[in-house]
Amino acid sequence: MPGYSQTLASMHTAGTAVTGTSITTLLNGSGLFTLPGGSLNEGDELEIIASGVMNTVVTTPGTTTFTLKFGSVSVFVSQAIALNIVAQTNATWDLVLNSVVRSVGNGTSATLLTTGKWTTRASLNAPAVGTTNGVGVVPLPDTAAVVGTGFDSTISNLVDLQVTNSAVGSIQCLRYKLKHEMWRP
Repeated sequence: MPGYSQTLASMHTAGTAVTGTSITTLLNGSGLFTLPGGSLNEGDELEIIASGVMNTVVTTPGTTTFTLKFGSVSVFVSQAIALNIVAQTNATWDLVLNSVVRSVGNGTSATLLTTGKWTTRASLNAPAVGTTNGVGVVPLPDTAAVVGTGFDSTISNLVDLQVTNSAVGSIQCLRYKLKHEMWRP
């Protein structure tokens, strides 16, 4: 089946470090993209690739949750990911989210099925920095994947990657890319 891939947005300068505990964007202006209404079809795929650094606090580092929003709708929310109880400083992280368009339409008819992975030594049970044991990889979600909250694909939607930390620390996105793969018969 013919198709093509298009990069919709990319961010090559750092986003603002998120230091609070409320849901906040990880992106700067160049990473935000308004997806035009009617541009998605069933079977299309969206891919987000992001990376950055984070700092956690010792003993009670809390959790990190990633949210993909289309406008005001949270179309994907990861599980709350437990963080390493050993304080982490400038721990690199990589995030990949792959979404397939399951349905399109108005109101809340459009849906995505999203899976992915987050790789970092800042996650719980990751080996200590400087060891040769690798890093922790967290599947997203860590249970059976289901379609996310429905949204209206007939209108324009601002695509935003957001994060929520349950404890004080910081996370910053240094690189981000949003790709759209379109398949047409």
